[in-house]
Amino acid sequence: MRSTPRLLVGAAGAAAAMLLLAGCSGGSTPDATGEATNGELTPVTLQLQWLTQAQFGGYYLAAANGYWEDLGLDVEIIPGAVDIVPQDVLAAGDVDFAIAWVPKALASIEAGAGITNIAQIFERSGTLQVSWADSGLETPADLSGKTIGSWGYGNEWELFAGLTEADATGYTIVQQNFDMNALLNKEIDAAQAMTYNEYAQLLEATDPDTGELYQPNDFTVIDWNEVGTAMLQDAIWANAERLESDPEYQDIAVKLIQGAILGWIDQRDDPQAAADAVTAAGSTLGTSHQLWMANEINKLIWPSTSGIGHINEDQWDATVSMALETKNQDGAQVITTDPPATAYTNEYVDKALDALRADGVDVDGADFEPITVELQPGGE
Repeated sequence: MRSTPRLLVGAAGAAAAMLLLAGCSGGSTPDATGEATNGELTPVTLQLQWLTQAQFGGYYLAAANGYWEDLGLDVEIIPGAVDIVPQDVLAAGDVDFAIAWVPKALASIEAGAGITNIAQIFERSGTLQVSWADSGLETPADLSGKTIGSWGYGNEWELFAGLTEADATGYTIVQQNFDMNALLNKEIDAAQAMTYNEYAQLLEATDPDTGELYQPNDFTVIDWNEVGTAMLQDAIWANAERLESDPEYQDIAVKLIQGAILGWIDQRDDPQAAADAVTAAGSTLGTSHQLWMANEINKLIWPSTSGIGHINEDQWDATVSMALETKNQDGAQVITTDPPATAYTNEYVDKALDALRADGVDVDGADFEPITVELQPGGE
């Protein structure tokens, strides 16, 4: 699957010089193209927040297409699970970098985790609240008095921010499984869904009355981006202490981001390649479901306002503000005080973006257009 490498001379060469000046040891020294001069690669671990799937297609393409290898890195992508909290695994020093939603990471930071957002890959939220089309539930205010499904585990904050802003009352929150069965069986009035996963599960299900797959017009969706309570989601997080004290780790951070961006660009330009890459990496989701996911993930990234990964201050501030003001059904808040200045930085992603732009790489995707994906029964 490896494609022709894209050289990243600018930042890689500067980073190599920084390493030589710093007198770093214990790893291979990269040359001007970012490759190790002694043929060895620096091992790096990247913890995902969920199982192998096209939600993380850019990282798998970065590995499959050799972008990280060309930069001197040997990146091990570690899938997540229900019982894995990636930002806490990172804070404990068990991995080098991790992928996590910003609200969840902010909660961990307040609890003492020393981590820093170094690249905000998703610019938009993929979370929806979905109801049947004949339910009349089209806005957060309409959820008053209704039974609402939520996964919890830190996934509920946009929902509660929307309910709070709409002054919704009298609703009941129930624990929802990571599927859409409760909505399909009409056990709840509204279900939580990601655009790239659970919403597709609805459209892969067969309507027993017609024998055909359900269609988007069978449902209504509340999109938190449109409501105004969207929070930042998938980002690359680094160990804050190592960023502060370790020049080699700083260099690795830039290279990890560079390779990841190239992978995400490949997913943008060829979502089928991303679906194929995660399938090759062990995902058991169906072919049409993976392609749908890759396409929907692209919509969360592209077009990029300031270059993929750059953390836009207004979006960061909005997420922090809602995290400080929103309470869930237990009266808990995401955070109670402003996060420290070390909670995010654009230093490393901007170095990666500058190098890529210097090499003529399109990191903005201003002309991005999603493809049309035809889902098959069960996502096959």
